[in-house]
Amino acid sequence: MANKPKTRTAAILIIGNEILSGRTPDQNFPYLAPALNEIGVILCEARTIADDEPSIIAAVNECRAAFDYVFTTGGIGPTHDDITASCIAKAFGVALVVHPEARRRLEAHYPTDDLNEARLRMARVPEGASLIDNPVSAAPGFRLDNVYVMAGVPGIMRAMFDGIRHSLMGGVVVLSRSISVHLPEGTLATPLAALQERNTDVEIGSYPFFRAGQLGSSIVMRCTDADRLGLVADALKELMRDLDGEPIEDAKP
Repeated sequence: MANKPKTRTAAILIIGNEILSGRTPDQNFPYLAPALNEIGVILCEARTIADDEPSIIAAVNECRAAFDYVFTTGGIGPTHDDITASCIAKAFGVALVVHPEARRRLEAHYPTDDLNEARLRMARVPEGASLIDNPVSAAPGFRLDNVYVMAGVPGIMRAMFDGIRHSLMGGVVVLSRSISVHLPEGTLATPLAALQERNTDVEIGSYPFFRAGQLGSSIVMRCTDADRLGLVADALKELMRDLDGEPIEDAKP
């Protein structure tokens, strides 16, 4: 019998005061979460943290010990508040060094007169780290052990992630189905709880909505087994019809 694929887990750390202040909406989490699921990496946690050294170090150390992968976004630019690289170095207890290849890439990208000390900060990585390519603006991200450090600018982050995704080892893929009905959650609550109790291997979540003047509920089911997911979805539809509701299969969960 073939071995069952291992479950692979991940956390995302979104770093930046501008995100916490609400000034800049985060666009990286909505890209990374489904992309990770597609390759069989289950996202277990996401945190938004300030440009604060103790907070970054603590979050990195907690998450790298708890999950297979940690992905950080933000804080690797040329300004004084870009402190992610130095924080990762301190989290691992290694020196922050100028990576020769990172410097070479910056020298090739910028005219000599434009490559100032601020931009050269982007060549600094923790000792022992490997580079993550940046095909957009040259300044690389980096990887140290199971921590992947990427830019906060969405277009650059996506290019970086797309360059490394083939190297990530995935596991079981979580499948999902979403079924809506024009019934309030209060009506569904008791039979839905019983359905969950009978099917503990399928995660069932309920989310209310108000559309076109009608109150309703969207039920999202998640599981790694397509057959089990289908059976529970059929049972859910029957449950809804028993309550005089007509199930509506959503195109996207």
